[in-house]
Amino acid sequence: MGLLERVSAARGEKRFSVDQWITDYLIPSQGYSGQFGYNGHQYPYGLLSSLGLTQTLAGQRVQEVSHTLPGYSAALRACPPAFAAQMVRALVISQARFVFRNRPTSRTPRRTFGTSALATLEQPWPNATTGELLARIEWHAGLTGNAYVVRRPDRLRVLRPDWVGIIYGSESEPEDPAFALDGEVVGYVYQNGGIGSSRNQAHTLLPDEVAHWSPLPDSESASAGMSWVTAALADIQGDRAATAHKLQFFRNGATPNMVVKGIPAVTGDQFNELVEMMESKHAGVANAYKTLYLTAGADATVVGADLKQLDFKATQGAGETRIAMLGRVPAPLLQISEGLAGSSLNAGNFGMARRMFADTWVYPSLQDLSGSLATIVDVPADAELWFDTVDMPILREDAKDAADIEQIKATTITQYVREGFTAESAIAAVIGQNAQLLRHTGLVSVQLQKPGVTPETNTQSLGQVNSPPDGSSDG
Repeated sequence: MGLLERVSAARGEKRFSVDQWITDYLIPSQGYSGQFGYNGHQYPYGLLSSLGLTQTLAGQRVQEVSHTLPGYSAALRACPPAFAAQMVRALVISQARFVFRNRPTSRTPRRTFGTSALATLEQPWPNATTGELLARIEWHAGLTGNAYVVRRPDRLRVLRPDWVGIIYGSESEPEDPAFALDGEVVGYVYQNGGIGSSRNQAHTLLPDEVAHWSPLPDSESASAGMSWVTAALADIQGDRAATAHKLQFFRNGATPNMVVKGIPAVTGDQFNELVEMMESKHAGVANAYKTLYLTAGADATVVGADLKQLDFKATQGAGETRIAMLGRVPAPLLQISEGLAGSSLNAGNFGMARRMFADTWVYPSLQDLSGSLATIVDVPADAELWFDTVDMPILREDAKDAADIEQIKATTITQYVREGFTAESAIAAVIGQNAQLLRHTGLVSVQLQKPGVTPETNTQSLGQVNSPPDGSSDG
């Protein structure tokens, strides 16, 4: 039996025994020998720590996904616009709730429903809610590009993404399986403290045990994602530098820097005492705008520039807008100065920004996340895991638009029925946006009848011409 066949068999109801798992999947390699845990037992495993790779057997390799969770977390904490963008993303997505949605057919309209299978998502762990689960997932995905959720018998576990390794398998190219033609993900490795940590054991997980969400695919990885922070790092660093510059401005003077000339000749010690006195009397925010008194012959010349002259508002504002753009959150929603300037304040532009956020990030993210979480949820047959946006305030405008659309549909259906089409065909035509589905009853409005003539009933469809009841031609 080949590798891929064995993996496929493992995904079904039949699972390998521990002995089979060790024999077929976790044969230790030459060199370092550590321990891993599986199903409550301890087993040796091979680790090429110098390469950051775990070798299981020929044809399988653990590729540690390159993440910088601590670094990115520190960068966001030091950059308010970036932190605000990520916070808004997490807060908005946390308001969604999960439902099941049937797959529509010609006889079964689309509808949403719930079952007890959603209980795990509604309370993922003790004292937790769906909102907390979604917020943690988005913070991990936003900072590292990946979020991993593991299902246990009575709870879900959100794994720290930079401590997860992805196992790839390939029969044709075992040395480089990730991008091989027959390569696929055959499992995951999680180790507390990171892959290669000597403190804790490594745990192996099958693909159907892990919900892996990578909303922004990394083009250089077969299945891992990329953080939006990666593209924004230059602007984040620029914002931090600008903030540090402003801080130094207030620390050192808060008023224009100046050169004092013409001081009478003094000794070195006397000069240092003079400088120290000047710094204590006039440097710093607390001493800003004090009157400067000089001795006879001394002259003070301004050589610095104030914040207005440096145009910090425009310089830093441009960087904030770029960060908001890369975070997929429009600047007006983050209350960034450039986003609130001028016409951006009016209701039309603000509403458009909100709509863009919903259409280009909220809806696609929730749709993609629902598909990922379906891996660890018992989804009923002929249905899919979906999301409910009823309690999401940012989407209320969309709800209003949806209600207007439904009203237009209802009005159109009513008009079709009044014109003599069957109710069933009118509904099908409107929902399917296909007028060819319309079927006529043969009954027409009295306004279209000749005086004193009763039309014959027929079941001809739209597009067919009925002969007049008297048999004459209508020309």
